[in-house]
Amino acid sequence: MFQSVPLWMTIAGFLLMLGPLVTLHELGHYLVGRWFGVKAEVFSVGFGKELVGFTDKRGTRWRLSLLPLGGYVQFKGDMSPASQPDPNLPPEQAEGAFQSAKLWHKALIVAAGPVTNLLIAVFVFAAFALVYGKIDDSGSNTLRIDQFAHDSAGQAAGLLVGDKIVAIDAVPMDSHAEIIEHVVLYPGRAIELTVDRGGQTLDIPLTIGTSVEHDKFGNEMRAGRIGVMFAAPGLVPVGPFEALGIGVEQTRSSLSMMVTGIAQIFTGERSVKELGGPITMAKYSGEQLSLGPQQFVWFVAFISINLAFINLLPIPALDGGHLAFYAVEAVRRKPASARSQEWAFRTGMALVLALMLFVTIIDVAKLPFFGG
Repeated sequence: MFQSVPLWMTIAGFLLMLGPLVTLHELGHYLVGRWFGVKAEVFSVGFGKELVGFTDKRGTRWRLSLLPLGGYVQFKGDMSPASQPDPNLPPEQAEGAFQSAKLWHKALIVAAGPVTNLLIAVFVFAAFALVYGKIDDSGSNTLRIDQFAHDSAGQAAGLLVGDKIVAIDAVPMDSHAEIIEHVVLYPGRAIELTVDRGGQTLDIPLTIGTSVEHDKFGNEMRAGRIGVMFAAPGLVPVGPFEALGIGVEQTRSSLSMMVTGIAQIFTGERSVKELGGPITMAKYSGEQLSLGPQQFVWFVAFISINLAFINLLPIPALDGGHLAFYAVEAVRRKPASARSQEWAFRTGMALVLALMLFVTIIDVAKLPFFGG
Protein backbone atom coordinates (compact mmCIF):
# COMPACT_ATOMS: atom_id res chain seq x y z
CA MET A 1 0.00 0.00 0.00
CA PHE A 2 1.49 3.32 -1.03
CA GLN A 3 1.67 6.17 1.45
CA SER A 4 -0.18 9.42 0.74
CA VAL A 5 0.87 12.89 1.86
CA PRO A 6 -1.67 15.47 3.10
CA LEU A 7 -2.28 18.47 0.87
CA TRP A 8 -1.02 20.96 3.46
CA MET A 9 2.35 19.20 3.55
CA THR A 10 2.57 19.22 -0.24
CA ILE A 11 1.96 22.98 -0.30
CA ALA A 12 4.35 23.58 2.61
CA GLY A 13 7.06 21.43 1.04
CA PHE A 14 6.74 23.21 -2.30
CA LEU A 15 6.99 26.67 -0.74
CA LEU A 16 9.82 25.67 1.62
CA MET A 17 11.75 24.21 -1.31
CA LEU A 18 11.19 26.75 -4.07
CA GLY A 19 11.00 29.95 -2.02
CA PRO A 20 14.55 29.85 -0.58
CA LEU A 21 16.07 28.54 -3.82
CA VAL A 22 14.50 31.31 -5.92
CA THR A 23 15.42 33.96 -3.35
CA LEU A 24 19.05 32.84 -3.19
CA HIS A 25 19.26 32.55 -6.98
CA GLU A 26 18.02 36.11 -7.45
CA LEU A 27 20.15 37.32 -4.55
CA GLY A 28 23.18 36.07 -6.49
CA HIS A 29 22.20 38.32 -9.42
CA TYR A 30 21.44 41.23 -7.10
CA LEU A 31 24.63 41.13 -5.02
CA VAL A 32 26.99 40.83 -7.98
CA GLY A 33 25.08 43.58 -9.78
CA ARG A 34 25.35 45.81 -6.73
CA TRP A 35 29.06 44.99 -6.48
CA PHE A 36 29.53 46.32 -10.03
CA GLY A 37 27.41 49.42 -9.43
CA VAL A 38 24.31 48.33 -11.34
CA LYS A 39 21.06 49.59 -9.81
CA ALA A 40 18.32 47.03 -9.10
CA GLU A 41 14.84 48.52 -9.45
CA VAL A 42 12.81 45.42 -8.49
CA PHE A 43 13.65 42.26 -6.57
CA SER A 44 10.66 39.93 -6.79
CA VAL A 45 10.05 36.47 -5.38
CA GLY A 46 7.23 35.18 -7.56
CA PHE A 47 5.58 36.64 -10.65
CA GLY A 48 2.48 38.68 -11.27
CA LYS A 49 0.64 40.92 -8.82
CA GLU A 50 2.54 42.16 -5.79
CA LEU A 51 1.20 40.81 -2.50
CA VAL A 52 3.50 42.66 -0.11
CA GLY A 53 6.59 44.77 -0.57
CA PHE A 54 8.71 47.70 0.44
CA THR A 55 11.22 50.07 -1.16
CA ASP A 56 14.66 50.32 0.42
CA LYS A 57 16.87 53.41 0.65
CA ARG A 58 18.60 52.51 -2.65
CA GLY A 59 15.29 52.64 -4.48
CA THR A 60 14.95 48.87 -4.94
CA ARG A 61 11.40 47.54 -4.62
CA TRP A 62 11.44 44.23 -2.72
CA ARG A 63 8.25 42.33 -3.39
CA LEU A 64 6.51 39.02 -2.80
CA SER A 65 4.27 38.28 -5.79
CA LEU A 66 1.24 36.13 -6.47
CA LEU A 67 2.64 33.23 -8.53
CA PRO A 68 5.38 31.38 -6.57
CA LEU A 69 6.95 29.76 -9.64
CA GLY A 70 10.16 31.78 -9.85
CA GLY A 71 11.41 35.30 -9.40
CA TYR A 72 13.47 38.04 -10.99
CA VAL A 73 15.70 41.05 -10.46
CA GLN A 74 14.84 43.92 -12.79
CA PHE A 75 17.87 46.16 -13.19
CA LYS A 76 17.85 49.76 -14.34
CA GLY A 77 17.42 49.84 -18.12
CA ASP A 78 15.55 46.54 -18.32
CA MET A 79 12.26 46.61 -20.22
CA SER A 80 10.89 43.51 -18.51
CA PRO A 81 11.56 40.98 -15.74
CA ALA A 82 13.34 38.86 -18.39
CA SER A 83 16.04 41.60 -18.55
CA GLN A 84 15.24 42.58 -22.12
CA PRO A 85 17.32 45.73 -22.68
CA ASP A 86 15.53 49.00 -23.36
CA PRO A 87 16.91 50.37 -26.66
CA ASN A 88 15.37 53.79 -25.93
CA LEU A 89 17.10 54.43 -22.62
CA PRO A 90 18.10 58.13 -22.59
CA PRO A 91 21.88 58.73 -22.37
CA GLU A 92 21.44 60.82 -19.23
CA GLN A 93 20.00 57.74 -17.47
CA ALA A 94 22.76 55.38 -18.55
CA GLU A 95 24.67 55.58 -15.27
CA GLY A 96 23.92 52.53 -13.16
CA ALA A 97 22.00 50.83 -16.00
CA PHE A 98 22.66 47.17 -16.70
CA GLN A 99 23.45 47.64 -20.39
CA SER A 100 26.00 50.34 -19.53
CA ALA A 101 28.08 47.85 -17.53
CA LYS A 102 31.17 46.22 -19.00
CA LEU A 103 30.55 43.02 -20.92
CA TRP A 104 32.30 40.79 -18.42
CA HIS A 105 30.44 42.50 -15.58
CA LYS A 106 27.12 41.69 -17.25
CA ALA A 107 28.19 38.09 -17.82
CA LEU A 108 29.15 37.65 -14.17
CA ILE A 109 25.89 39.23 -12.97
CA VAL A 110 23.86 36.86 -15.13
CA ALA A 111 25.94 33.79 -14.25
CA ALA A 112 25.73 34.54 -10.52
CA GLY A 113 22.20 33.11 -10.22
CA PRO A 114 22.88 29.59 -11.55
CA VAL A 115 26.28 29.53 -9.84
CA THR A 116 24.56 30.31 -6.54
CA ASN A 117 22.26 27.33 -7.07
CA LEU A 118 25.25 25.07 -7.72
CA LEU A 119 27.02 26.40 -4.62
CA ILE A 120 23.94 25.63 -2.53
CA ALA A 121 24.17 21.99 -3.63
CA VAL A 122 27.93 21.88 -3.00
CA PHE A 123 27.53 23.18 0.54
CA VAL A 124 24.59 20.86 1.34
CA PHE A 125 26.49 17.79 0.15
CA ALA A 126 29.63 18.99 1.94
CA ALA A 127 27.68 19.48 5.17
CA PHE A 128 26.33 15.92 5.00
CA ALA A 129 29.85 14.58 4.38
CA LEU A 130 31.19 16.59 7.30
CA VAL A 131 28.49 15.28 9.65
CA TYR A 132 28.25 11.66 8.51
CA GLY A 133 31.60 11.01 6.82
CA LYS A 134 32.20 9.34 3.48
CA ILE A 135 32.06 5.75 2.23
CA ASP A 136 35.40 4.06 2.83
CA ASP A 137 36.65 3.05 -0.62
CA SER A 138 40.26 2.60 0.48
CA GLY A 139 40.24 -1.13 1.32
CA SER A 140 41.54 -3.83 -1.00
CA ASN A 141 38.08 -5.46 -1.05
CA THR A 142 36.34 -2.33 -2.33
CA LEU A 143 34.18 -3.19 -5.36
CA ARG A 144 34.72 -6.92 -4.79
CA ILE A 145 31.48 -8.81 -5.37
CA ASP A 146 30.05 -10.25 -2.16
CA GLN A 147 26.75 -11.67 -3.47
CA PHE A 148 24.26 -11.47 -6.31
CA ALA A 149 20.71 -10.17 -6.46
CA HIS A 150 17.87 -12.29 -7.82
CA ASP A 151 17.95 -12.50 -11.63
CA SER A 152 21.35 -10.78 -11.65
CA ALA A 153 22.52 -9.62 -15.07
CA GLY A 154 26.10 -9.81 -13.79
CA GLN A 155 25.81 -13.40 -12.62
CA ALA A 156 24.15 -14.41 -15.92
CA ALA A 157 27.09 -12.83 -17.79
CA GLY A 158 29.61 -14.95 -15.87
CA LEU A 159 30.68 -12.83 -12.91
CA LEU A 160 31.62 -14.72 -9.77
CA VAL A 161 31.60 -13.93 -6.06
CA GLY A 162 35.04 -12.53 -5.26
CA ASP A 163 35.50 -10.76 -8.61
CA LYS A 164 36.60 -7.16 -8.22
CA ILE A 165 35.20 -4.63 -10.70
CA VAL A 166 38.12 -2.68 -12.12
CA ALA A 167 36.60 -0.79 -15.07
CA ILE A 168 33.45 -0.30 -17.14
CA ASP A 169 34.00 0.20 -20.87
CA ALA A 170 37.70 0.79 -20.10
CA VAL A 171 36.88 3.61 -17.65
CA PRO A 172 38.55 2.83 -14.28
CA MET A 173 36.14 2.38 -11.36
CA ASP A 174 37.38 3.47 -7.93
CA SER A 175 34.17 3.86 -5.94
CA HIS A 176 30.58 2.70 -5.56
CA ALA A 177 29.38 6.11 -6.76
CA GLU A 178 31.27 5.75 -10.06
CA ILE A 179 29.66 2.37 -10.76
CA ILE A 180 26.21 3.82 -10.04
CA GLU A 181 26.90 6.73 -12.40
CA HIS A 182 27.85 4.31 -15.22
CA VAL A 183 24.99 1.86 -14.69
CA VAL A 184 21.81 3.30 -13.20
CA LEU A 185 20.88 5.55 -16.15
CA TYR A 186 21.57 2.93 -18.84
CA PRO A 187 19.09 0.03 -18.54
CA GLY A 188 19.39 -2.34 -21.48
CA ARG A 189 22.78 -1.01 -22.61
CA ALA A 190 25.57 -3.43 -23.56
CA ILE A 191 28.78 -2.75 -21.65
CA GLU A 192 32.09 -4.46 -20.94
CA LEU A 193 33.15 -5.04 -17.35
CA THR A 194 36.80 -5.47 -16.53
CA VAL A 195 37.27 -7.55 -13.38
CA ASP A 196 40.14 -8.82 -11.30
CA ARG A 197 39.67 -12.54 -10.62
CA GLY A 198 42.40 -13.94 -8.41
CA GLY A 199 45.02 -11.66 -9.93
CA GLN A 200 43.88 -12.28 -13.50
CA THR A 201 42.23 -9.47 -15.49
CA LEU A 202 39.14 -10.48 -17.48
CA ASP A 203 36.85 -8.52 -19.81
CA ILE A 204 33.25 -9.69 -19.48
CA PRO A 205 30.52 -8.32 -21.78
CA LEU A 206 27.05 -7.94 -20.29
CA THR A 207 23.78 -6.13 -20.85
CA ILE A 208 22.66 -3.93 -17.97
CA GLY A 209 19.43 -5.22 -16.50
CA THR A 210 16.26 -3.11 -16.39
CA SER A 211 14.54 -2.65 -13.06
CA VAL A 212 11.20 -0.86 -12.64
CA GLU A 213 11.09 0.23 -9.01
CA HIS A 214 8.55 2.03 -6.83
CA ASP A 215 9.16 4.05 -3.70
CA LYS A 216 6.82 4.12 -0.70
CA PHE A 217 4.72 6.82 -2.39
CA GLY A 218 4.21 4.84 -5.60
CA ASN A 219 6.60 6.88 -7.75
CA GLU A 220 8.02 4.72 -10.51
CA MET A 221 11.66 4.74 -11.60
CA ARG A 222 13.23 2.77 -14.42
CA ALA A 223 16.84 2.07 -13.51
CA GLY A 224 19.78 0.06 -14.75
CA ARG A 225 21.04 -2.73 -12.49
CA ILE A 226 23.81 -5.31 -12.88
CA GLY A 227 22.62 -7.18 -9.80
CA VAL A 228 25.82 -7.34 -7.77
CA MET A 229 26.29 -6.45 -4.14
CA PHE A 230 29.47 -5.56 -2.31
CA ALA A 231 30.40 -6.00 1.31
CA ALA A 232 28.79 -3.18 3.32
CA PRO A 233 31.36 -0.35 3.31
CA GLY A 234 32.05 1.62 6.44
CA LEU A 235 32.01 5.37 6.88
CA VAL A 236 35.13 7.35 7.69
CA PRO A 237 35.19 10.95 8.99
CA VAL A 238 36.39 13.78 6.77
CA GLY A 239 37.66 17.29 7.40
CA PRO A 240 36.18 20.53 6.05
CA PHE A 241 38.34 20.71 2.91
CA GLU A 242 37.77 17.08 1.96
CA ALA A 243 34.05 17.52 2.63
CA LEU A 244 34.02 20.49 0.27
CA GLY A 245 35.70 18.36 -2.40
CA ILE A 246 33.07 15.67 -1.89
CA GLY A 247 30.37 18.32 -2.26
CA VAL A 248 31.86 19.48 -5.57
CA GLU A 249 32.14 15.92 -6.88
CA GLN A 250 28.58 14.98 -5.88
CA THR A 251 27.27 18.14 -7.53
CA ARG A 252 29.21 17.35 -10.72
CA SER A 253 27.99 13.76 -10.74
CA SER A 254 24.37 14.77 -10.11
CA LEU A 255 24.50 17.41 -12.86
CA SER A 256 26.04 14.89 -15.27
CA MET A 257 23.35 12.30 -14.56
CA MET A 258 20.64 14.95 -14.91
CA VAL A 259 21.94 16.05 -18.32
CA THR A 260 22.21 12.42 -19.42
CA GLY A 261 18.65 11.65 -18.32
CA ILE A 262 17.21 14.64 -20.20
CA ALA A 263 19.24 13.77 -23.31
CA GLN A 264 17.82 10.23 -23.16
CA ILE A 265 14.29 11.64 -23.16
CA PHE A 266 15.04 13.61 -26.33
CA THR A 267 16.62 10.55 -28.02
CA GLY A 268 13.74 8.29 -27.02
CA GLU A 269 15.70 6.09 -24.60
CA ARG A 270 13.44 7.28 -21.78
CA SER A 271 9.77 8.13 -21.70
CA VAL A 272 8.71 11.76 -21.82
CA LYS A 273 6.51 10.87 -18.82
CA GLU A 274 9.66 11.12 -16.69
CA LEU A 275 9.58 14.89 -17.15
CA GLY A 276 7.81 16.83 -14.44
CA GLY A 277 6.48 20.32 -13.94
CA PRO A 278 5.30 22.33 -10.95
CA ILE A 279 2.68 19.77 -9.89
CA THR A 280 5.21 16.93 -9.83
CA MET A 281 7.72 19.15 -8.06
CA ALA A 282 5.15 20.03 -5.40
CA LYS A 283 4.22 16.35 -4.99
CA TYR A 284 7.84 15.29 -4.49
CA SER A 285 8.46 18.23 -2.14
CA GLY A 286 5.66 17.14 0.17
CA GLU A 287 6.78 13.52 0.06
CA GLN A 288 10.37 14.34 0.92
CA LEU A 289 9.28 16.71 3.68
CA SER A 290 7.23 13.88 5.20
CA LEU A 291 10.42 11.79 5.42
CA GLY A 292 12.12 14.32 7.68
CA PRO A 293 14.34 17.42 7.46
CA GLN A 294 17.50 15.59 6.37
CA GLN A 295 15.81 13.89 3.42
CA PHE A 296 14.10 17.15 2.48
CA VAL A 297 17.33 19.18 2.52
CA TRP A 298 19.02 16.53 0.36
CA PHE A 299 16.12 16.79 -2.10
CA VAL A 300 16.39 20.61 -2.13
CA ALA A 301 20.06 20.28 -3.13
CA PHE A 302 19.09 18.20 -6.18
CA ILE A 303 16.36 20.67 -7.16
CA SER A 304 18.90 23.49 -6.84
CA ILE A 305 21.11 21.71 -9.38
CA ASN A 306 18.06 21.30 -11.60
CA LEU A 307 17.30 25.03 -11.45
CA ALA A 308 20.91 25.86 -12.30
CA PHE A 309 20.81 23.57 -15.33
CA ILE A 310 17.50 24.93 -16.62
CA ASN A 311 18.64 28.54 -16.23
CA LEU A 312 21.86 27.85 -18.11
CA LEU A 313 20.06 26.56 -21.20
CA PRO A 314 20.91 28.88 -24.15
CA ILE A 315 17.34 30.13 -24.51
CA PRO A 316 16.72 33.89 -24.67
CA ALA A 317 14.84 35.07 -21.56
CA LEU A 318 16.84 32.57 -19.46
CA ASP A 319 20.28 33.26 -17.98
CA GLY A 320 21.91 30.96 -20.52
CA GLY A 321 20.36 32.95 -23.38
CA HIS A 322 21.84 36.18 -22.05
CA LEU A 323 25.25 34.52 -21.70
CA ALA A 324 24.99 33.28 -25.30
CA PHE A 325 24.35 36.87 -26.46
CA TYR A 326 27.38 38.07 -24.50
CA ALA A 327 29.54 35.34 -26.06
CA VAL A 328 28.45 36.48 -29.52
CA GLU A 329 29.13 40.09 -28.56
CA ALA A 330 32.62 39.16 -27.33
CA VAL A 331 33.39 37.53 -30.70
CA ARG A 332 31.79 40.23 -32.88
CA ARG A 333 33.10 43.08 -30.70
CA LYS A 334 29.65 44.66 -30.82
CA PRO A 335 26.23 43.69 -29.44
CA ALA A 336 23.48 42.17 -31.56
CA SER A 337 21.02 44.67 -33.00
CA ALA A 338 18.10 45.77 -30.86
CA ARG A 339 15.66 44.22 -33.35
CA SER A 340 17.37 40.82 -33.32
CA GLN A 341 17.51 40.84 -29.52
CA GLU A 342 13.81 41.73 -29.33
CA TRP A 343 12.84 38.85 -31.62
CA ALA A 344 15.15 36.48 -29.76
CA PHE A 345 13.58 37.39 -26.42
CA ARG A 346 10.08 36.97 -27.81
CA THR A 347 10.99 33.57 -29.24
CA GLY A 348 12.72 32.56 -26.01
CA MET A 349 9.74 33.57 -23.90
CA ALA A 350 7.44 31.60 -26.21
CA LEU A 351 9.69 28.54 -25.84
CA VAL A 352 9.74 28.85 -22.06
CA LEU A 353 5.95 29.21 -21.88
CA ALA A 354 5.49 26.29 -24.28
CA LEU A 355 7.79 24.13 -22.16
CA MET A 356 5.92 25.09 -19.00
CA LEU A 357 2.61 24.22 -20.67
CA PHE A 358 4.01 20.92 -21.94
CA VAL A 359 5.31 19.71 -18.55
CA THR A 360 2.12 20.90 -16.85
CA ILE A 361 0.06 18.80 -19.28
CA ILE A 362 2.28 15.83 -18.41
CA ASP A 363 1.74 16.60 -14.71
CA VAL A 364 -2.03 16.69 -15.13
CA ALA A 365 -2.00 13.45 -17.14
CA LYS A 366 -0.25 11.73 -14.23
CA LEU A 367 -3.01 12.62 -11.78
CA PRO A 368 -5.14 9.65 -10.55
CA PHE A 369 -8.25 11.27 -12.07
CA PHE A 370 -6.76 10.65 -15.54
CA GLY A 371 -5.44 7.20 -14.73
CA GLY A 372 -2.08 8.26 -13.29
